[in-house]
Amino acid sequence: MSDKMPTFGTVDDGAVPLIELWRGDLLESLHRGHAVVMRDTGEMVEAWGRADALIYPRSSCKMVQALPLLESGAGRDLGPEHLALACASHQGGAAHVSRVSRWLADLGLTEADLRCGCQDPQDKPERDRLIRNDAAPCQLHNNCSGKHAGFLTLNRHLGGDAEYVEAAHPVQRSVRQAFEDVTGMDSPGYGIDGCSAPNFTTHLGALAHAMAQFAGAGDTSARSRAMVRLREAMMAHPDLVAGETRACTDLMRAMDGRAAIKTGAEAVFVAILPQARLGIALKIVDGGVRAAEAAITALLIRHGALDAAHPVAAQYLGPTRNRRDIVTGDTRTAPGFA
Repeated sequence: MSDKMPTFGTVDDGAVPLIELWRGDLLESLHRGHAVVMRDTGEMVEAWGRADALIYPRSSCKMVQALPLLESGAGRDLGPEHLALACASHQGGAAHVSRVSRWLADLGLTEADLRCGCQDPQDKPERDRLIRNDAAPCQLHNNCSGKHAGFLTLNRHLGGDAEYVEAAHPVQRSVRQAFEDVTGMDSPGYGIDGCSAPNFTTHLGALAHAMAQFAGAGDTSARSRAMVRLREAMMAHPDLVAGETRACTDLMRAMDGRAAIKTGAEAVFVAILPQARLGIALKIVDGGVRAAEAAITALLIRHGALDAAHPVAAQYLGPTRNRRDIVTGDTRTAPGFA
């Protein structure tokens, strides 16, 4: 398992048009990328662009990073809210901060034991509260604080030192092993994520394969049971996975238990569809979040998890409106995609 990145083409190689933004009769913006849909049997159902595009999954793989927490037994007493937070890129609202704080207290730890760094909350009420109180944000507000609380829980079980984000630390070695197991390939390297933890590279198709395993998981093994607990926690608590007005939360609520989805920085998005036993992964090469949200919406509709007529679908795909509610254009799939 070398940490030296091999020579690959850029992520732009072989990318195809996925999402178009029209204003009037003019194509104003075009987003290219890659997308893969896999069945839990390992069959590739469909793909656009390159399934072997090498990417950082970023936060889209948090449910994979949480597998050792459950497989080790460290998280046997954790409830669905803990597990949803372990998979979350939350916006630092009171519901997120208070729950992570209690989780740490139950471990006999404090915010100072986190290694994710401070972050201004995206949650407006919490941001306003801090301003009114002339208070600074802390690490609990970091969108990854739940994941890191999971790392600390695993670390307590493994007996590692305090620097649990180091790549050679037992926590991250466990994460890497799980990541390579479920993607089905040795990761050729890693980068340091925004929360200071290693983020292991993989092919987009391998990431979709991992999501398909989560989709098809049942009661056949410890890993399968862990996958079920994580995906069910995400679907049961979409508010904890992201937050109000966020795509992950809005879309999971609209699908009412038909899919667990997770975004990652730089326009990565994944989906777990248990009823169809499908996993989806996509990457927009320009890092455009609006395009990633539109693309995952289109694929969720295509594979029956999201009703195209649901009002939430129109937030991410369809007519665009200005501040006077006038239709100004359209966000649509490019010809040949979804």
